[in-house]
Amino acid sequence: MTLHVRTVLPKNGPATAIELTDEQVEDLGGGKRAAVVVTIDGRTARLRLGVMGGRTLIGLSKAARAELGVEIGDEVDAQIDLDGEERAIEVPEDLGRALDAEPQVRAAFDALAPSRRKEMVRSVVEAKKAETREKRIASAVDSLRSPGSV
Repeated sequence: MTLHVRTVLPKNGPATAIELTDEQVEDLGGGKRAAVVVTIDGRTARLRLGVMGGRTLIGLSKAARAELGVEIGDEVDAQIDLDGEERAIEVPEDLGRALDAEPQVRAAFDALAPSRRKEMVRSVVEAKKAETREKRIASAVDSLRSPGSV
């Protein structure tokens, strides 16, 4: 099911959101935390529904607004579709080698929630120095060796 929503993007702290009614969420399917693809003027972003203060929202961070070419206060016509594609996380080569060196570590990484895998990869990728990157890879591998510590 595709939803079409016309709304003004209200200011909500440093971000904004597209609010959906319970009926719209039901029509869309997938529940109140579903992954969605939002399209505005031919530009798309892969986002997620969330519940805040009892309201179901599609949060639009600064990065998401840039991706969609919109700003707080804009009136938009948004097309919202369920996102059925798996959200692949690109693992850097050096982290991948460290994970693959021990099959149980790779299995533990693959079993993590996508958001946790993404955070682990982000930590490694954002290291500014090679030594920091190596330490973060070692820390990630150590945490995956110890069940329940991730």
